[in-house]
Amino acid sequence: MSVLVTDKGFQPLPELPATGVADLAHTDDPAALDLAGLTLIRVHVPAFSDGRGFTIGRRLRMLGYTGELRAVGPVIADQYPMARRVGFDAVEIPDEIAARQPEAQWLNRANWKAHDYQSRLKA
Repeated sequence: MSVLVTDKGFQPLPELPATGVADLAHTDDPAALDLAGLTLIRVHVPAFSDGRGFTIGRRLRMLGYTGELRAVGPVIADQYPMARRVGFDAVEIPDEIAARQPEAQWLNRANWKAHDYQSRLKA
């Protein structure tokens, strides 16, 4: 099972819609994807140490995708602000990570706009 993490904390994983969903691997080319009609794109991240999924998320936003964008895999709480900054709306984490990093750790990073390096420099 998995847990959906948003700025509001842990959410039950909703059922995936029957249509309008695309799953991308961390090695896929997002430019090859037809974005028309997609309401959810899930980008699979194989390991917390592999940042290619974040690059794909950013590229999808730069290509004009405006639907829900979700990182799926062993993302850790410390990476949540970066996932949000590059364009992900939520992350879907395995139950093991949710148990090891409880909701409070994720909520501590939910104010991701205020906790980036540039914001601290401008203050």
